[in-house]
Amino acid sequence: MESATVYYRRADGVLVEQTASDGALPELPEGAARLTAKEYKGALKEVEAARREHAAALTAQDEERARGDYEALRAAGIPEGTARRLTGYAGADGEGDG
Repeated sequence: MESATVYYRRADGVLVEQTASDGALPELPEGAARLTAKEYKGALKEVEAARREHAAALTAQDEERARGDYEALRAAGIPEGTARRLTGYAGADGEGDG
């Protein structure tokens, strides 16, 4: 007997690919919407793109925070190496005195 795969989006938005080895399509949970394989793959690509975009935004925020902290320490007279270690800042020295 061949396996059967069903694709769906749960009511909470989670995408699911479920395969049954006995060939019988499983019943969908309450509120779930059945998807075709193409719809599922398209929705999965959208989710992955949104995740990458969110991760890039978080990284940019972390880098901006580290730069601000680094610049504040440098302005207070902390040596560059120490300021970098304390903040994790790896970018260019914004003051040009590095």
